[in-house]
Amino acid sequence: MSYKNKYILWYRDISARDVSLVGGKNASLGEMFNRFAKPKTKNEKRKTELINVPDGFAFTAKAYWYFIKANNLGKKLKSILQNYDPQSINSLQQVGKKARSIILNAKIPEDLARDIIQDYRLLEKKYGKNISVAVRSSGIAEDSPKTSFAGQFETFLNVKGEKELLSAIKKCLASSFGDRVIAYRDEKKVSHLKFALSIGIQRMVRSDLGSSGIMFTLDTETGFQNVVLVSSIWGVGEMIVKGKVTPDEFYVFKPGLKQGFKSVIAKNLGRKEKKFIYGENDGLKEVSVSKNQQDKFSITEEEVLQLAQWACLIEKHYGAPQDIEWAKDGKTGELFITQSRPETIHSFQTARVYREYRLSTKKAPILNGIAVGNKIGQGKVRVINNVSQINQFQKGEVLVTKMTDPDWVPAMRIASAIVTDEGGKTCHAAIISRELGVPAIVGTDTATKVLKNSQLVTVDCSQGLEGKIFSGKIPFKIKKYNLKNIPKLKTKIMLNIGAPDTAFKSSFLPVAGVGLARVEFILAEKIKIHPLALYHFNKIKNRKVKREIENNTIGYKNKKEFFVDELSEGISQIAAAFYPKPVILRMSDLKSNEYNNLIGGELYEQQESNPMIGWRGASRYADPQFRPAFKMECQAIKRARDVFGLKNIWIMVPFCRTVEEGKKVLALLKKNGLEQKKSGLKIIVMCEIPSNVILADKFLDIFDGMSIGSNDLTQLVLGIDRDSAKIAGEGDERNEAVKEMIKTVIAKCNKRKKYCGICGEAPSIFPEFAEFLVKEGIESISLNADSVIKTILTLAKGKR
Repeated sequence: MSYKNKYILWYRDISARDVSLVGGKNASLGEMFNRFAKPKTKNEKRKTELINVPDGFAFTAKAYWYFIKANNLGKKLKSILQNYDPQSINSLQQVGKKARSIILNAKIPEDLARDIIQDYRLLEKKYGKNISVAVRSSGIAEDSPKTSFAGQFETFLNVKGEKELLSAIKKCLASSFGDRVIAYRDEKKVSHLKFALSIGIQRMVRSDLGSSGIMFTLDTETGFQNVVLVSSIWGVGEMIVKGKVTPDEFYVFKPGLKQGFKSVIAKNLGRKEKKFIYGENDGLKEVSVSKNQQDKFSITEEEVLQLAQWACLIEKHYGAPQDIEWAKDGKTGELFITQSRPETIHSFQTARVYREYRLSTKKAPILNGIAVGNKIGQGKVRVINNVSQINQFQKGEVLVTKMTDPDWVPAMRIASAIVTDEGGKTCHAAIISRELGVPAIVGTDTATKVLKNSQLVTVDCSQGLEGKIFSGKIPFKIKKYNLKNIPKLKTKIMLNIGAPDTAFKSSFLPVAGVGLARVEFILAEKIKIHPLALYHFNKIKNRKVKREIENNTIGYKNKKEFFVDELSEGISQIAAAFYPKPVILRMSDLKSNEYNNLIGGELYEQQESNPMIGWRGASRYADPQFRPAFKMECQAIKRARDVFGLKNIWIMVPFCRTVEEGKKVLALLKKNGLEQKKSGLKIIVMCEIPSNVILADKFLDIFDGMSIGSNDLTQLVLGIDRDSAKIAGEGDERNEAVKEMIKTVIAKCNKRKKYCGICGEAPSIFPEFAEFLVKEGIESISLNADSVIKTILTLAKGKR
């Protein structure tokens, strides 16, 4: 039966092929309802998993044009638009106001209104008298591959009753000429008078009593596709879309999820101070969230996994990364998918171009927040607290505000950078700034108070998840590489990495995996607390230390679990980024002075005159005092491998002075569930002490290979304290004695057919040193991210 001549279509009658009739949003809802949610007949077997999609119907494009024609609006709108100047915000506001006014004063034809009311009554019959519905616009050019129209049109939630429904529909129709929509159509070169609007009328999920959020089936900042990013808040989802709160965020590792692992590799507690609930009669009401709820995640880990599984099914069905909205019914506890559309920023990029933005400064940032994108922007600050003032905004300024919603787009599109107090990686400011290619920092908390009008600032999003705002105009460089033109080498090029939040971006580099993942970076930058202070937390008597630990471990009664959670997440983000390539994880190698700098460190560390050759590495693991901390570290690695499914993690034991010490560490690892060769686990040793070279064969008897730590090997071969400024210049890895040591190790590893790599700084700094390593037949060279392409090009000239 054909429904193409109808003004109203139910979701059961809509498929993805009907975009020209009902717009992207409604076409997707119909497709999902039929594919995943609609009950099958007794004789028809279901081939796909059920996904909950609330039922509803659509006011079609045919109905939109019928409304326009019945009220003779075409000629009137054309006349209004003739005076429109796209370069003037004042002109935009005047034209938009006139266009909306004539639509709001028009009438919905009686036969069309009758059809709408009749179908609303059928929805009542299914779900109950006077049910609440969401009235959501679905533009006909909306959610096309290159235009998201994200949040551009008006949405009306908790609409009850026939009269209220018709009123909400007319307001939706008027929103097709909202200021932001007109500006966005200009940006995307979409005709104003050929653009139609469909409207979805969908049963509301009681997320006001539960939670809601957004999912992307890739990392929104980098386009890395092996994760699902789930954002979640308390209450109705409009709060997250408008960027009024910083949501909880979860990363789920797709390959692990598909293998049955509980792969929630990262969890970040948001700042959820407000939420939307149902108004007394209709609409929404903003209320405060209790402190107890603020300090809790708004969905459980099991719910995160369920949502991620649904996201993967939807992505597979559509064959492209998706931007998905979801809601949890607080009455029934059920999860629902309420929308899915194509992700528009990364998924359609075909050129494999790697851009490096480099900013070098010793200045401290004046403000930090969540970085959106990886660019750098500069300009004079313009603080705007109310959207009614955006006509003050000048092209090239830095827009600073509490949050943005679609009304801010006219200013956002001409900004050099955007900074907000609130919001997370999936808020409106983040989504639109990515699409516009404008660097943004969201969730700063205090930008509107700290930054002042006309103040010149540099907005830096190039250094991972943390965005930094500097005072003044700081010079920076942009390097661009076409990865298709990067040659391949016989020698494996791997990566040195410490910061987990740079891993997804770095995964696009042409490397064979990670030769050095530094646990100590995660300890110092992410955890910040001495592991023994967490293990013995209940015994600590120092009130100041105890209070500081409490402030840094909100939501954790068991402080040991905080350590294991944070460490496993940091490790897993790096391992997931390069999966299934090997990621060699160096276990903790902080020195006593560095441990002392952690919160509570002074309670467990003694002063050493030369920490560089003191109590560090393997000697700590085997010591009874430190063993509880080592056990927690093992638990974190085991969780990453066995719970999250990241079997590509190898273990590297640092600063192992003797073979006997190595045997003790291997025995402790096995005791803590990390048995060599089990589930493919390789355990190698760092070669950074002369004894490692002299007794290389004996070390290779018990380990699976060696990674040369040229920094420490140089200082110990030459008898230099590299922390001493007086003789620091003598510590050069190109010294003949050091090179002889390295030659010996490479030869012995190759003879034994065991792994041999290098993870020191030298090959990243000295091209001739990298050439020496290749000539000696080293298996892999691990480099800093900014040296990878430069070194590959250098070695390629010599055909290495």
